[in-house]
Amino acid sequence: MESVTVSGLFKQAAENFPSRRAVSVSGKFDLTYSRLHELVERAATRLVASGINAGDVVAFTFPNTVEMVIMLLAVIRARATAVPLNPAYTPDEFEFYLSDSEAKLLFTPIQGNAQAQAAASKLKIHQATAHFPEPESELSLSLPQSESNSNSIDKLINEPSDDAIFLHTSGTTSHPKGVPLTQLNLASSMQNIISVYKLTESDSTVLVLPLFHVHGLMAGLLSSLGAGAAVTLPAAGRFSASTFWKDMVKYNATWYTAVPTIHQIILDRHMNNPEPVYPKLRFIRSCSASLPPSVFTQLEETFGAPVLEAYAMTEASHLMASNPLPEDGPHKPGSVGRPVGQEMAILDENGVPQKAEVHGEVCIKGSNVTKGYKNNPEANRSAFQYGWFHTGDIGYFDSDGYLHLVGRIKELINRGGEKISPIEVDAVLITHPDIAQAVAFGVPDDKYGEEINCAVIPRQGTKIDEEEVLRFCKKNLASFKVPKRVFITNSFPKTASGKIQRRILAEHYISQISTAKVPKFGA
Repeated sequence: MESVTVSGLFKQAAENFPSRRAVSVSGKFDLTYSRLHELVERAATRLVASGINAGDVVAFTFPNTVEMVIMLLAVIRARATAVPLNPAYTPDEFEFYLSDSEAKLLFTPIQGNAQAQAAASKLKIHQATAHFPEPESELSLSLPQSESNSNSIDKLINEPSDDAIFLHTSGTTSHPKGVPLTQLNLASSMQNIISVYKLTESDSTVLVLPLFHVHGLMAGLLSSLGAGAAVTLPAAGRFSASTFWKDMVKYNATWYTAVPTIHQIILDRHMNNPEPVYPKLRFIRSCSASLPPSVFTQLEETFGAPVLEAYAMTEASHLMASNPLPEDGPHKPGSVGRPVGQEMAILDENGVPQKAEVHGEVCIKGSNVTKGYKNNPEANRSAFQYGWFHTGDIGYFDSDGYLHLVGRIKELINRGGEKISPIEVDAVLITHPDIAQAVAFGVPDDKYGEEINCAVIPRQGTKIDEEEVLRFCKKNLASFKVPKRVFITNSFPKTASGKIQRRILAEHYISQISTAKVPKFGA
């Protein structure tokens, strides 16, 4: 059953491509597949020898470093459950996530993380550090030494049903929900990603998204390692626009995946400070938020590669649908493509499948889908109905079987009975030459129940006012979709993975402008 586990796919890649580059830290060192596999096996052996048993929960908080990669794979290999956490969390956030996951052990870098350590101490969770000083050294773990046989890990068999990773949703609900993902869930998603993008040992990518989020973790790291491909970690441990293309060229990158916000930063960097040379890419992937068609076109024209927009969520171990590579079919701006490796249907509120072009809730089933939220029977009752997992997204299939998303059920703006997709308004706003980013949202209104407002970030070096934005909207949107108010700002609240939080943005402006009763967003 090794082929349907993360550990099995990684072991297979290490056996097939032992001398190929697996992971590089930009400008520092490379690790081959055989070396990375050896480091993971030894770290897993140390974990087991220190008392970590199958089913135990091990949390860790690192930037995108080689320690993060080794610990992630080692915890999973030891049949424990890995909980990667954002190093920037506050003490209260660390306390919530460590408590909710029921972590037994917390790993931090050798430099420490005061907020995480304070939370762990408060919860009486054991703490340790992980440090990998140089490529020839061993991973140094501050765990109790054991005299056990170093080959003991060889007898440990990873089961497809093992809970491998525990993540939290970053969606529209006010309280994050815990999502356990099994070895089978993750391996199925890895195989889906490898298949649709035809990833092989000849591919190489630079990781721009954090590994504590499912997008970077699955699409960037684990799928690459399952295919025998190479992954480069930025020297700073996080995305840097100033080093991104240099790394892409130096490490012969063939593709990259990012959220729309980062694509926009990469485009802005090109416009203001172009590189002397760009790599020839097989494709550019966009996921985790809606990619405005204008940005799609700019990316393709600027970097000469097909842009493949995809659709994913934590509960599906990331990938659900994607536009195909050019040789496998057209890729459509404004669509997130076709289902990949799972069943997908558009259902009405009674669970009846809808025909092409008819709106309904996007629902899925497949071996990549979580078995349910942890300790949350109410959320599970709501999410699992009629034999399907309900995503909470409204969408429709076109006549070619491509999925188009309209918006989150909870984010649709109901203006006097007219249901308006904020994504549609965003897409129009972003086509204004002086607008870099835009977010539309609903606010309470005494007359219509809800009214549309929007916030925009002007392009660097431009000036735009509310009057100009409204003039543009009136020209390009139906009258009932035109925002009532426009807020000019220089930043939006985002999740650590780069998603814009429409709900939080709405709450921020509602508190300033509305005399109507402020609704409670999320449930």
